[in-house]
Amino acid sequence: MIKININETDKINSIEISGHANFNEYGKDIVCSSVSSIATTTVNALLRLNKDITYKNSEGYLLITINKHDETVDELINNMIDLLTELEKQYKNNIKIGRCRRC
Repeated sequence: MIKININETDKINSIEISGHANFNEYGKDIVCSSVSSIATTTVNALLRLNKDITYKNSEGYLLITINKHDETVDELINNMIDLLTELEKQYKNNIKIGRCRRC
């Protein structure tokens, strides 16, 4: 299962994505591919726009930390969460999104 943890106070501070969907075998897993594409596209857009984020990426793990908020950062991050939430609705056995407020 892919676990997505959203750490937020008044705004989203970080998003941690870990695990594997196990929807299909490696290389054919459309759920893992979708999550990876959504997250990678968002990180690349933020970096291209010179937004203040940091990220750590390894096999089956991504941590995105928002260091400075502005309208563009918040819109792109919220869009990513909206897309991941839609995937979670379709693949409830493969994706779980959790929120930690005031962590």
